[in-house]
Amino acid sequence: MIDTARLRLRPPRAGDVDALHAIMSDPRAMRYWGTPPHASLAETRDFLSAMRATPRDAGEELVIARAGRVIGRVALWRIAEIGFFLHPDHWRQGLMREALAAALPLFFARFPAVDRITADTDPENAAALGLLGALGFVETGRAERTVCVDGVWSGSVYLALDRPAG
Repeated sequence: MIDTARLRLRPPRAGDVDALHAIMSDPRAMRYWGTPPHASLAETRDFLSAMRATPRDAGEELVIARAGRVIGRVALWRIAEIGFFLHPDHWRQGLMREALAAALPLFFARFPAVDRITADTDPENAAALGLLGALGFVETGRAERTVCVDGVWSGSVYLALDRPAG
């Protein structure tokens, strides 16, 4: 568990399904995600089960809680790609920056062989691109038509953050 000034980052629990569904069924929150918004609680339950089943040597899954309520997720998977989402009610408050600033050092500490954490985001996702840039991620490339959701193609901006020296 990691506590910040306003947040707690912790492993996901089975009881998080309703809060995660509130995020993952919201088209605003899922706009730049690689899947459509979740249509059913069962879909979110399966996603949560997969999060909880992530082997410790394969990644790190954390939910973001504020005042005891799950409002988002940050994860490191496919060693070492980062992914994150936040409920729209909590956007533009610096919360994801706070969460990532706490999670990134944890990810580097948990995986000492990882020299670089990568990210892949939609070129139209200005908020994520700005956030990642502010955290020190640098663009490493771009590609077109990398993700198709509901018949709509989008591209990718690839970014990377090198392990801090020392």
